[in-house]
Amino acid sequence: MDLWRRLIVVLWTVSSIPHSFGMAVSEQTDDSCPTLKVEDQRFSDFLDRPLEITGFDLTEKFLHRKGTITENLPSFRLGSSPLNKPTKLIFPNGFSNEYSLVTVFRVRRTTKKGRWYLWQILDQSGDTQVSVVVDGGKKVVEFSCRSLLKSVLRYTFKRRDLHTLFDRQWHKLGISVQSNIVSVYMDCRLIERRLTDDKDSLNYGGQTLIATRMEDGRPVDVELKQIIIYCDPYMVEMENCCELQEPKCETKKMFNETSPPLDPTQLPVMLPQPSSKPIDRCHCPVEKGELGSEGKEGLIGEKVSTPISSRHVFCT
Repeated sequence: MDLWRRLIVVLWTVSSIPHSFGMAVSEQTDDSCPTLKVEDQRFSDFLDRPLEITGFDLTEKFLHRKGTITENLPSFRLGSSPLNKPTKLIFPNGFSNEYSLVTVFRVRRTTKKGRWYLWQILDQSGDTQVSVVVDGGKKVVEFSCRSLLKSVLRYTFKRRDLHTLFDRQWHKLGISVQSNIVSVYMDCRLIERRLTDDKDSLNYGGQTLIATRMEDGRPVDVELKQIIIYCDPYMVEMENCCELQEPKCETKKMFNETSPPLDPTQLPVMLPQPSSKPIDRCHCPVEKGELGSEGKEGLIGEKVSTPISSRHVFCT
């Protein structure tokens, strides 16, 4: 009987180890991402967003000299000093394996056809672990990372909709990175989605760079308003593009605000109308992201069965 009891205790202990380990990893991931203060008007009111938004504002960590202060979101002057810092300083406790990168910028005449790093993390040897490349010559956006076998996984997004990214106007570019999917958004619209191989975890002992020329590591000649990393791959879907619109979007009232009571004397007198059946005049298609079909390394040539995009369309 004692032998059976000991065996049961051993089996229970072994079975509980993975669960405890998983909890520890989850707690570490939560602690790695600090609370991020962002404006409410950045997000669409009809989408549910987390009560607490976490992430990193790379513009605050890298840039100090701003443009005109009369703008709602001032642009940054990149200067001539290299925009690189120790990764451990930018992400002291690392960050989530699934995340969103959102940036607002416009290219200038000298960089309209240039190829440069929007974001890059190097390891201790100076090799790229993850990067986002903007290529004006080919009018494409590239996302690259390391696989579990340490090989380079590169995914090129080249839908024609991306061509306007290089027209020297302000645009919002978003990258959503999930475990096996990478999606590109431009101006709050899904452009393209790709299936990916499993990605290797990041080493934080190297350097992190933003807005860097490939040829000499100097800042690229672009105007930058903001570059943010959210510790949630779905935040890029929740952002609107109010900062790109003229006139700017008005701040929406919260749902729990109460409206003043109606004054019956101010209501117009309505003549009785014959009853009729309501007519549905609204047909709102649901946007579905398409997967690229090119035979790039690491691409799985199949469709995603369930659309991931959560954009909404309202009709009147």
